[in-house]
Amino acid sequence: MNVALPAIRDDLGFTPSNLSWVVNAYLIPFGGLLLLAGRLGDLAGRRRVSLAGMAVFTLASLLAGLAWNPEILMAARFLQGAGGAASTAVALGMVVRLFPEPAERAKALGTFSFRQAAGSSIGSIAGGLLTQALSWHWIFLINLPISLVAGAGALRVLENDRGLGPRAGADWLGAALVTAALMLGVYTIVEVESHGWASAHTIGFGALSLVLPAAFGVRQSWARDPLLPLRIFASRGLAGANLTMALLVSAMFGFQFLVVLHLRQVLGLGAQATGLAMVPIAATIALVSLVISPRLSTRFGDYRVLLAGLVVIGGGLAWLAPVRADGGYATDVLGPTVAMGIGFGLAMPALMGVGMRDAAAEDTGLASGLFNTTQQVAGALGLAVLAATRTESLTGVRTEEALTAGYHLAFWVGTGLVAAALAVAALMLRPGVAARRTGEPGATVPDRALPQL
Repeated sequence: MNVALPAIRDDLGFTPSNLSWVVNAYLIPFGGLLLLAGRLGDLAGRRRVSLAGMAVFTLASLLAGLAWNPEILMAARFLQGAGGAASTAVALGMVVRLFPEPAERAKALGTFSFRQAAGSSIGSIAGGLLTQALSWHWIFLINLPISLVAGAGALRVLENDRGLGPRAGADWLGAALVTAALMLGVYTIVEVESHGWASAHTIGFGALSLVLPAAFGVRQSWARDPLLPLRIFASRGLAGANLTMALLVSAMFGFQFLVVLHLRQVLGLGAQATGLAMVPIAATIALVSLVISPRLSTRFGDYRVLLAGLVVIGGGLAWLAPVRADGGYATDVLGPTVAMGIGFGLAMPALMGVGMRDAAAEDTGLASGLFNTTQQVAGALGLAVLAATRTESLTGVRTEEALTAGYHLAFWVGTGLVAAALAVAALMLRPGVAARRTGEPGATVPDRALPQL
């Protein structure tokens, strides 16, 4: 998607401030509906919900591939996000059911995590090839045959579980509140560039985007079947891990969006070359998270590996922040992005281990769903914040220099977010501190209590 953004902008006439909505229109329903989709999987059966979500995603991909104006594309992306949430929310639950033995389950989850990173690499290459050889429309149309193959495989190998039934209930009002809150929050930040921080538009919509999450919290406190039972936040480790993840993913997702624009608009790389340029970071994340991070966590503990990974990520962003308008990919971009890939590959598995180590047995599935939701919500908000900090024009300088000045500020903001994540992790996730739960003694939990993904 990121590789094709400049072509989509030129073809459909997106403005610079609205271009990020091509991504956010997917992320908002995806992040907002994950909790509800997971609950529907419990009620109606995981395979049924997954296949329904896949069908919605496929039809929405067809509509996106045929889009003739920005409104149609964003509507299709919104439907894609809803379908993606239904398929993704139940995936881990199905993996757990298919592999009940701990050793097999650890291998399956490790493969699942590795394939996510591998899919990112394949997507970067395929996005560039399809956009340059055919057109941006094919980055959506290619989903049709892929989804048909995946659906046929799901029908053949996945258990047809029946679920708990509709009487168990789902919090529809809570889902509506959290999705509306996300949409308004991202919209407010994206529109700052047009209206200013002190405008009535920004203040009004910003206030409403804060009221809705508060209403969601109140709703969860008295709903009969809450999407997010508030008791789960009694775990200081889980709460701290989610806050750390929110800050980290905000920085990384915004970085990926902006570095693609820098490669295309400033360095002048084509779509195919840009896709290939993003492969090293994805490949590095896959290698480190699958092979290196588990070994280091076993020896030194999740907490230390997490802190080290955050330091490396922050260093990579600070290295990239003063990138030159007249620089090159190999000299200015490759080194920092590989460093961030190493840091992210170290930090993410360790962060999951730290956050899950003191979750109660009955809350394990809910905690996993919360982590997934945090990643998607933070990705949408981080993209909006970092996109809003860049500038498109400075008088008296070349366009490339004006763009690069905006990217400098955005990358420094991302560095600050990672520094905040490091501070939160150091204060809240230290072994023996993170394990304390409200109303329980502060027992020390081993730092390597769970197998690493």
